[in-house]
Amino acid sequence: PTIGANSDTQADDYFNTVLYTGNGGTQAITGVGFQPDWVWIKERSSTSSHALFDSNRGVTNLLSSDLASAETDSNSSLTAFGTDGFTSDDDGKTNQSSQTYVAWNWKANGGTTTTNDASATGIGSIDSVYQANTTAGFSIVTYTGTGTAGTIAHGLGAVPKMYIIKNRDASSEWRIYNENLGNDKTVKLELTAASAASGNWSSTTPTSSVFNVATGNNINDSSEKYVAYCFAEVEGYSKFG
Repeated sequence: PTIGANSDTQADDYFNTVLYTGNGGTQAITGVGFQPDWVWIKERSSTSSHALFDSNRGVTNLLSSDLASAETDSNSSLTAFGTDGFTSDDDGKTNQSSQTYVAWNWKANGGTTTTNDASATGIGSIDSVYQANTTAGFSIVTYTGTGTAGTIAHGLGAVPKMYIIKNRDASSEWRIYNENLGNDKTVKLELTAASAASGNWSSTTPTSSVFNVATGNNINDSSEKYVAYCFAEVEGYSKFG
């Protein structure tokens, strides 16, 4: 394994969890060990919604994994990604005074993205912008829906075992592909429902270069903006079951 206890590269070079207490003002959260590209925060001591941020969409743009709501621009939550963490303002989801929080942090490519013009590269049929960390098997992909079933470049260079997709523009259910569910089923982050038959993936397993989306508001509506978080397995680091 290239990542693990007996390797030069450690798991927490690419993923780390930090705990902190809110101060109700502006606070720099450090101790992550790298500049995060995806930050998922949950207030532990109260019932605020989850808060998800990434460097593809821009640091102030918030999604909540327990809600179907569209993306919101929240200048009172995260305001910056730093070299060792992030900075939050006073939003209750991320930094309310005396409340306790957990933040899960992933490293992609330091905010540097690749634009895939599908017609020019021949990779996929829907244009995408991805930020990939092939060492850790993680990429953040943004794309605009076409309303026509197609394929999207993910940048991993390996077959993704799981991906999570959200419509940023509309109130719409989250969608999750997992290899172990197969290419005809999905689960939804914000609901307690069991996995269910779905045509979201066009009954097609992803490849080392693209994943498949059918049509519909949740994954590929015309002119709607989407984000996908994609994961490939890396020995010594990640496993999806």
